[in-house]
Amino acid sequence: MATKVQAGNSIVETIKTIVYALLIAGVFRTLFFQPFWIPSGSMKETLLIGDFLFVNKMAYGYSYASCPSVKLARLGVDIDAEDICGFLDGDNTRLFGGTPERGDVAVFRHPVNNTDFIKRLVGLPGDKIQVKNGVLFINDKPVALKDAADFEEVMERQGPQGRFPRCQNDAPVGDGGVCKKTRQIETLPNGVEHTILNIGNQSTDHTGVYLVPDGHYFFMGDNRDNSTDSRVPQSAGGVGFVPYENLIGRADRIMFSSAGRSMLYFWTWRSDRFFKGIK
Repeated sequence: MATKVQAGNSIVETIKTIVYALLIAGVFRTLFFQPFWIPSGSMKETLLIGDFLFVNKMAYGYSYASCPSVKLARLGVDIDAEDICGFLDGDNTRLFGGTPERGDVAVFRHPVNNTDFIKRLVGLPGDKIQVKNGVLFINDKPVALKDAADFEEVMERQGPQGRFPRCQNDAPVGDGGVCKKTRQIETLPNGVEHTILNIGNQSTDHTGVYLVPDGHYFFMGDNRDNSTDSRVPQSAGGVGFVPYENLIGRADRIMFSSAGRSMLYFWTWRSDRFFKGIK
């Protein structure tokens, strides 16, 4: 009898341990750092498909978007941050709010479909933003650009979605075909330097003037011709202006990077991207 009681107590303690661990992990993820795996090439070459990083939630403080979403399609679990913290949504404020800086690479919730996006912040509240012939203008002044060597990658399927990269050249598929994109170094008004990539003349290379509203931000992908961002309004399927409360956190450092179909394929991890700082 004693053995059965001890076994029962052991099971209860194990369950308690698992529950406590999940609660601690949930609090940690909500308050401090959120894991994020890069699914697309919209931020190349700053971020590659398969980069795994932690988002610093303390950088901007906390809002409803800070609450975690739990989506397990195979188990039918779909709990959104709004389901947990929706009562905080709508006032566009933050608790212990920090001020985002131009040039930050940040994760935010799409204002309409609630998907998590990662882009570079280029427009602050009150800024006038426009893109002319592929050049970013901030408050009527073009950003500084310096040409760099072409960005090259193998023309092969990438990431879990298995998509081929978009190229400027007519790159052959297979047999080591090389996909090329024009690369430039862009310097924002506050001195933040980063590389941007271009494929060719696109509709988003020519925009109207956007006046960023108070309490909102304007984001763009570094892979300029392969990014859904604030250049396209929400009514047309884009991101549009992002409210302050939709910011989740700042991406500061890549922990590791997988070139394979899964981040668990450790033999495909890129040796040059461990603990790499994000600029």
